[in-house]
Amino acid sequence: MNLIYKLEQLKEEIGKVVVGRNKEVDMMVVSLLNDGHILMESVPGTGKTLLAKTFASSISGKFSRIQFTPDVLPSDITGIQFFNPKLQEFELKPGPVVTNLLLADEINRATPRTQSSLLEAMEEHQVTIDGHTIPLKTPFLVIATQNPVESQQGTFQLPIAQLDRFFIKLSLGYPEIDEEREMIKKHRFGTGTIENKAVFNEDDILYLKQELKNVTLSEVVQEYLLRLTRETRNHASIELGISPRGTLALVKAAQGFALIKGRNYVLPNDVKEMAPFVLAHRIYLSAEASLTKTPEKVVEDLLESIALPVEAEV
Repeated sequence: MNLIYKLEQLKEEIGKVVVGRNKEVDMMVVSLLNDGHILMESVPGTGKTLLAKTFASSISGKFSRIQFTPDVLPSDITGIQFFNPKLQEFELKPGPVVTNLLLADEINRATPRTQSSLLEAMEEHQVTIDGHTIPLKTPFLVIATQNPVESQQGTFQLPIAQLDRFFIKLSLGYPEIDEEREMIKKHRFGTGTIENKAVFNEDDILYLKQELKNVTLSEVVQEYLLRLTRETRNHASIELGISPRGTLALVKAAQGFALIKGRNYVLPNDVKEMAPFVLAHRIYLSAEASLTKTPEKVVEDLLESIALPVEAEV
């Protein structure tokens, strides 16, 4: 399979609906190949839900969506056992989490109890309903969205334990002026809803996951990566640094990024490229530092302070 060609096809299909999100699509493919979950954060109206839905439709498989509100219960996600009067027995009815790609829209509007009901599915790829365990199909990917500006208005902040389960975090931001101009053009001259076709099927994904295992890291790249994650545990502005799960996530992310760039080996720059997406949501700043800095800024400063190994060493 020509992954580079497939990736360009995917961007072309998504670009029919969503303008100017090629970087984010790269990150989403890296997550997909690693069975990693994605947290999308941005202000309202920047296309988080549209991007997630369009990406889902570009991958053949079952798609489910949950619109989170404070009254959503854990059983609304995982499923229930109900009594069937015709059969005079209990039946198992799996919830929307039993799918290939789950869009958890506005996840921070759900209560902590409901949020935590996703943990088993995200970490163990299974769901338990009244003692019955259902394994989830592969691929299984959660794409969750949240609006940071509403952090104090009827929302519940995601706990650190759950943030650590998200493979990457994407902050979409506002589009460039040319991209916004293209959006206006599509809106003015559009003929209705545009449907994009599936580019990746299940066999494609399984094949690429096998290829991912063959992507190597040299000792020099490993040492650079380890220094980066360990520095987060000793940084003056960081109260809680990167966990071992976070270290392994950065390894997998760098491998995935190398693969979509057509290489079977990781470069130090692959680690640097993926670090902001993998690390920023996993660190917890000290109370003093949080007044003047963001996790993203601290990670950016950390990357600048640690020199990349020279090419000859790699």
